[in-house]
Amino acid sequence: MNSHERDSRVQPQEQSMHSFTDPRDWSWSFWPAVPLYPYNKRRTVRREIVKDTIWTFDQLQGILYTIVPIRMTVVKLVAGGLLVYAPVAATTECIRLVNELVAKHGEVKYIILPTSSGLEHKVFVGPFARRFPQAQVFVAPHQWSFPFNLPLSWLGFPQKRTQVLPEDSRQAPFADEFDYAVLDINLGRGSFAEVAVLHKRSRTLLVTDSVLSVPEEPPAIIQLDPYPLLFHARENAVEVIEDNEANRRKGWQRICLFAIYLRPSVLETAGVGQTLRDALKAPNKSPKAYFGLFPFRWKENWHQSFDALRGNGRPFVAPILQTLILPQAPTQVLNWADKVATWDFGRIISCHFDSPIPTSPHEFRQAFAFLEKNSGTENLSRSLNQPLLEEDLRFIRELEANLIQRGIATPPREKL
Repeated sequence: MNSHERDSRVQPQEQSMHSFTDPRDWSWSFWPAVPLYPYNKRRTVRREIVKDTIWTFDQLQGILYTIVPIRMTVVKLVAGGLLVYAPVAATTECIRLVNELVAKHGEVKYIILPTSSGLEHKVFVGPFARRFPQAQVFVAPHQWSFPFNLPLSWLGFPQKRTQVLPEDSRQAPFADEFDYAVLDINLGRGSFAEVAVLHKRSRTLLVTDSVLSVPEEPPAIIQLDPYPLLFHARENAVEVIEDNEANRRKGWQRICLFAIYLRPSVLETAGVGQTLRDALKAPNKSPKAYFGLFPFRWKENWHQSFDALRGNGRPFVAPILQTLILPQAPTQVLNWADKVATWDFGRIISCHFDSPIPTSPHEFRQAFAFLEKNSGTENLSRSLNQPLLEEDLRFIRELEANLIQRGIATPPREKL
């Protein structure tokens, strides 16, 4: 089957939006540990990716209305029970949706934390594991936290049920159905880890942050409350927010540019004086609207940047990883990517942005070509010959240079 053709048997199915759900079921009381939007209220959308086999659970996370999905994946085991990859916030709504699967397919047996440093993933594991007291918890190696390097038990991990993933994947209790490969880069002050997990039977690859794909339309979880989309769809503070499909799409695409490039080239900021004058004229000066403050100005060609970023949905490595993290260990990264590319998979489920991504092992491997000297381009990404725009990468490159100058980061190693 062509990697870009979706098998009709595994079309994602949206859950009902649970309009009857009590808002108290969205409550997340541990939000101060990682104070990101939407703070103490987190909705959950469950989707069936492979019929009676794989489900994703999407929530939201972001800063200043720059929000993207954060995703947990649940896989049914042949012998009964469930494996959970990268838990999300264990709200009442989320746990109810998981328990609907438990009632049909058996208990949660295994929980995997596939990263060593990602607090936005790690913070959820302890509370989630406590809701399923029979589950074994497996974590990526060399766990650490910032600004204080605390033991996992202090972060709520069940001490007697938590262990590091075996170095040899054949030693894992779920080895009959899954394979995994661990990327573990020593960054000096800590490590960057990524555990790619293959569900053999469904030919599905699970990843955390290593590769992603950007959808053209806003994901369902973001459309439950479209205000952040509409906030970013405006051209200035004076413009009245109007809810329609076009504005939701525009807002989402601009959010993607913000989230991935931090400061894309097609974004300009108004001066303080102009921002304050516009705020006085803003039709909405509520705290929700940041008191009318809106310093953003988008150039007319902003959509060209989005189209280049999306690249028709091809998988790519986020620029922040391409610049600051993965070049620290190009040999390790390419060896890991080579191993993953030997597996037989036809789709990727990532923890952020779009999922599932119809992808071949070759396309996955191509996403890491930026680490090779003979990649055929000086751009950071050439996945499927659709590079990211050089001008949009400028801010992250300048950030890297500044961090190296201050001794916070180390220069990248030579490409292979």
